[in-house]
Amino acid sequence: MDEKFEALQNNLGYHFKDISLLRTALTHSSYANEKGAGTVCNERLEFLGDSVLGFISAGYFYRNYDFPEGELTKHRAAKVCENALCVFARELDIGSALLLGKGELRMGGREKPSILADAFEAVLAAVYLDGGLEEASKLALRFVARNDSIQETKDYKTILQEIIQRNPEEHIEYVLTGSSGPDHAKSFNVEVHLNSNVIGRGVGRSKKLAEQHAAKEALELMGIK
Repeated sequence: MDEKFEALQNNLGYHFKDISLLRTALTHSSYANEKGAGTVCNERLEFLGDSVLGFISAGYFYRNYDFPEGELTKHRAAKVCENALCVFARELDIGSALLLGKGELRMGGREKPSILADAFEAVLAAVYLDGGLEEASKLALRFVARNDSIQETKDYKTILQEIIQRNPEEHIEYVLTGSSGPDHAKSFNVEVHLNSNVIGRGVGRSKKLAEQHAAKEALELMGIK
């Protein structure tokens, strides 16, 4: 079992100082019930992990998207639903390291979406308790930040480009002016220039998002929303 714990830590990209936290995160209630007093299941860690994941994912969507509250809630919910968490758990191969009761093992517990999703949240909580919010964020954002299917409601860069192209003598350029923050939560600053004059500034968790925000500000200053 130690080999499975080591393999899982490699998959997580995090090695525990207190390995008992990881063991508890992987202990299903069926296993704890069979072993009796003294064996703690992962339900309390799952409770904590749900809140930690909610906080990290809410912060991610708030910083990166200009959606109204309802849209933010919808996109966050899609990223942290049981099916999504089950996919994350399978990619990390959490199932192989789970401690399950004999009955649950016979019923295919290692592949049950609900068990895998709960275990992912418990493992995230264990990382949070052992390494803090920064380490928990690194793990959570590996999955939450996979946002290829999420698009801004408006493509501000294209709108601005179409307006500027009406005059062939005008040209715009996006200039990266700086970045800050740790690698897993870096923030980029961009200016949009019209014939070398700054007409908008934007900040975002990616260069593309910062450019969108800069274009949006330029359009707002032009009276276009």
